[in-house]
Amino acid sequence: MIHRTQNLLSNFLCGWTRDCWLKNMKDSNTAIENFETAVIEAVKRIRQWPNKAVQIFHHNDADGLTSGAILSKSFKRAGFSIARCCLEKPYPEILKKVFLDSGRLIIFADFAGRIAPLIAELNAGKNLVIILDHHPAVSSTDSWVINLDAELYGLKGDRDISASTACYRFAIALDSSNADLAWLAVVGSVGDGFGINGRLTGQNRIVAATAQKQGMASLHALADGEEWDLNISTVRPPVQASELAVFLDNLGGVGYYSHGAETGIRLLINGWNNTAVNLARKLVAIKKQIFAHEIRRIEKLGMKRSRRIQWVNVENRFTPMGVKTIGLFCQQLRTLPFTDPDCYILGAMDLPAGVPGFGPMEGSLSKFSMRLPPALEAAVQQGKNPGADTFFPEATTALGGFSDACHSLAAATVLNRGMIETLVEEMERRLSDSF
Repeated sequence: MIHRTQNLLSNFLCGWTRDCWLKNMKDSNTAIENFETAVIEAVKRIRQWPNKAVQIFHHNDADGLTSGAILSKSFKRAGFSIARCCLEKPYPEILKKVFLDSGRLIIFADFAGRIAPLIAELNAGKNLVIILDHHPAVSSTDSWVINLDAELYGLKGDRDISASTACYRFAIALDSSNADLAWLAVVGSVGDGFGINGRLTGQNRIVAATAQKQGMASLHALADGEEWDLNISTVRPPVQASELAVFLDNLGGVGYYSHGAETGIRLLINGWNNTAVNLARKLVAIKKQIFAHEIRRIEKLGMKRSRRIQWVNVENRFTPMGVKTIGLFCQQLRTLPFTDPDCYILGAMDLPAGVPGFGPMEGSLSKFSMRLPPALEAAVQQGKNPGADTFFPEATTALGGFSDACHSLAAATVLNRGMIETLVEEMERRLSDSF
């Protein structure tokens, strides 16, 4: 009987041993307890803050937009006035402008966990700053910058918890009445696409189960994973969480320079509307046309390759889309016939000269995104190959670039234009040390 139970557990947990599973469960429970304790302490600081106004900075993908919506709704319910700004990345030049002011409550959601020391330096104790993130992170060096990046507490951002789930936990600590926002976290976690065998795991699954108990979500098992259907009156029921996540990715990513991110947030807060639908359709058509043209170009010219990396530089050919789209494009390249299944995929795209709401940035920069073909992704998950977060951001930083939100299976950095081959050489050097 014991042997049979162990076999069942092993099959269910994708080959993990029973002892490993029990240890993981214990570690996960400790991690969430530590995380929630830190969240509660941060909420206490917020309640003591004299200024009932909050500035929310959030990412522009589905996880970032749902994070922004969760924070906006929970702070509004708490009586705060809200200013909201969507950023593709928390660029250092932009942060310098953010921290010219003082006496503010500032929240960063779905990014900034890695650059907490930089934020602490720029803030210099002038504002109360909260970071809610799930990417590999660095601890804050200042008590005025509270880094609630879940990775710092032992949770895995590419398995256990999305930024939207972290924000949901924060919203619950702010007021238990925010429990009804669980469905937003489901959309964010599904949109990030992390889990095991196409299924939500860890805290993401626990919050999804909460939404299910509330009647706001229902689960349907699939042969290669699962689908979560949303039963939300404000968002055109019924709708699949994956469908809504793609919808938000297009609004926030493709339409970043067309007010798409704010349109997506307002849809999540106020409900389905024709303005959002019409803009999303327009953006999808633009993306399909640009992506198809670039794929034909690669089919003709091929991707450049080194020993372990294959890359393409689209330069300014993705204009007028936001730079999030180079990551979406690399994701699409993962399974195409001309893609080497054993090489990391690197894409580069020119950054526009300015950031909405902040004006121009100095210099000529490129956004770099990395994705992994399915076979290499599996090897990373099994510990056979290094994840992108172990060599990509470090190589970028060594060359004078900027890195923040990086996972093992998906990562992005910023570097001066014209340095893609130098970056590849630097990553190859670091990869050689890993094998």
